[in-house]
Amino acid sequence: MATVTEAVKETLVGSTREVPMSDQARATFNRHSQPDEQTGERYMTQDEFINAVAPADEDYHKIKREQYAILFDVADRRRTGRLTLQDWATFENLLSKPDAEYEIAFRLFDLEGTGTVKYDDFQRLYHLNKGPSSIPFDWDGEWATLYTGGKKHRHDMSYPQFSQMLRGLQGERVRQAFHHFDRNQSGYIEPEHFQRIILETSRHKLSDHILENLPSLCNISTSSKISYANVRAFLNVLREMDLVDLIIRNATSKSGDGKITRTDFLNEAARLARFSLFTPMEADILFHFAGLDQPSGRLALDDFVKVLDPTWRHPSFGADEESATLPMTPSASWTQSAMRNVLESAHHFGLGSIAGAIGAFVVYPIDLVKTRMQNQRSQRVGERLYKNSIDCARKVIRNEGFRGLYSGVLPQLVGVAPEKAIKLTVNDLVRGRFTDKQTGQIWWPYELLAGGSAGACQVIFTNPLEIVKIRLQVQGEVAKTVSDVPRRSAMWIVKNLGLVGLYKGASACLLRDVPFSAIYFPAYNHLKRDYFGESPTKKLGILQLLTAGAIAGMPSAYLTTPCDVIKTRLQVEARKGETKYTSLRHAASTIYREEGFQAFFKGGPARVLRSSPQFAFTLAAYEVLQNLLPLPGADTDSQQQTQQQRLRPGLGSANTSFTMSGSYQPGIGLPSAKAPLPYLRGRNALKIILDLDEDFGRPKDPSSSSSAGGAAASASSVSGGWFTSRPAAPTSSSAATAP
Repeated sequence: MATVTEAVKETLVGSTREVPMSDQARATFNRHSQPDEQTGERYMTQDEFINAVAPADEDYHKIKREQYAILFDVADRRRTGRLTLQDWATFENLLSKPDAEYEIAFRLFDLEGTGTVKYDDFQRLYHLNKGPSSIPFDWDGEWATLYTGGKKHRHDMSYPQFSQMLRGLQGERVRQAFHHFDRNQSGYIEPEHFQRIILETSRHKLSDHILENLPSLCNISTSSKISYANVRAFLNVLREMDLVDLIIRNATSKSGDGKITRTDFLNEAARLARFSLFTPMEADILFHFAGLDQPSGRLALDDFVKVLDPTWRHPSFGADEESATLPMTPSASWTQSAMRNVLESAHHFGLGSIAGAIGAFVVYPIDLVKTRMQNQRSQRVGERLYKNSIDCARKVIRNEGFRGLYSGVLPQLVGVAPEKAIKLTVNDLVRGRFTDKQTGQIWWPYELLAGGSAGACQVIFTNPLEIVKIRLQVQGEVAKTVSDVPRRSAMWIVKNLGLVGLYKGASACLLRDVPFSAIYFPAYNHLKRDYFGESPTKKLGILQLLTAGAIAGMPSAYLTTPCDVIKTRLQVEARKGETKYTSLRHAASTIYREEGFQAFFKGGPARVLRSSPQFAFTLAAYEVLQNLLPLPGADTDSQQQTQQQRLRPGLGSANTSFTMSGSYQPGIGLPSAKAPLPYLRGRNALKIILDLDEDFGRPKDPSSSSSAGGAAASASSVSGGWFTSRPAAPTSSSAATAP
């Protein structure tokens, strides 16, 4: 029962994205663990741990799924080959730290758990896990001794020292590898050697497009070889890839056709970057790899995806698999995106229409009472039909039955769909036009303009429907006071009025709807953001959204009641002996002269009571319908859209980039990855560890690792016979020779 209560409370009052770690850890552990046959205590094996930290449906062609077992060795503090709930909770707590990526790597090499990494332990573990044919690395060289000390002055590395060493390790590995292949010290190496260097040091960080075309780097100059300057420029681009992403996104958004040149890139980089300036060679390398299929020199965001997104694969890969990336031309991509937008718009339009109809139907009796009260003209007590709104409702039910409360409801339901659609669409378009793309802020006069424009446009649909609705609402009242008056249908009223007659009172309708929307939309948005604290990290619950809508509707509805009274009087057919209004000004002056100022606020409370709950019911119905009737294929499409999809800033959801695997990788345009933060930190920790060697953590052939030494391999029995980070307890002599 408590769980149901908590779920309902979260739905109503909202929640933040951060889940309590203890609850998350326990739920994940219970889902992936098994009970001990003897004690009943639940535990997690290495395979179960991998299932918990590495979702099976992710993309592992960069970092192999079995390499996530490295994290198991960090979590298995007691070296038993099993994780208890406490072990798992400790590991989850480690992942929640802001520097978890580097601390995981540090704990991997802190074999004794003393808070320092010993040089001998580091070397033993490194040689145990590096590939048998890896390019040699000199740990006694000048660079390495700056962190570990020379042979005569070795010292342990603290956590900050070790982390900083890992930060610069990749660049030093590339430098030493370049010297390894540059036998004659000419400053140049063969393209094949450059490809091997990058494959061994950065395969896990680069897209397949770059890896396959690495030898072509020599083509950026007249030489057939690759210089060290080329290599260093390539590494600099790799290190600044996130900044490159931001620069390209900004530059393409300012371009008329969405394409940029090398000059556009460098100009935008000068505007955005204060310290990281790109050299001409670095820009050449970026545009070289991005433009291999588009040699024109003008590249779109689609072209840069192959460079920026490490999960990109060649179009021929996995053509029959769900995770395959299909090749799309820009026109095909645009067509698919446009069709998708049309389907989404139609889906939202349909749900909005149904939800709007539900909201209008629920509050329609209040609307009818409001109309009857506003149409009551006489000030003499003996001739007044209704004393107040409650008296009006009672008499309608007594004289016309309960169905009388819904007189004219059908035109109202028909008109809800276009009214809501045009109002919301115009408001969003105008707000989007004047919203600052960088900050997301909008000047308040532009908010009023957006709301007012939405209200003005909706009159095209609402005025004809309201005049029909009002005449149907009051004809029941006329039938009880005037004999021999036939009841008219909605179609008769439309034919009798004609096209011009349907827009009678349109000026008053404009006078009502423009200020209503100009007040309502800004008030609603500011209540959500400023009072309830809506933000990218905080999602409001239904109760908070309903409250914001209801509060925003109160001043909007009451302050525009005079305009609504005038509109009602103009649109209702005058009875015998009643004044027939000829214009907006004539109606206003006549009402004031005959009935006084208070007549302008007749039905005001009923109008407030109608507008607030109508929004509440409409929104609640819309939220429920979205869950019950989702867009078919919405979840799978969001995970399978390719990175070639056109992603243009300022177009709402189009800014969200999807990789071939879906929700776990950050996309182009710097959106946040959607996976839980612990998973992301674990994955990033592996990227840091793989900077040591691409084969780190992969199962080893016994024959290839036997030379690593008994001391290095003595603990392999703890973690499946191929990897360990901590010395195991003494075992039999057979363990000393295990791989």
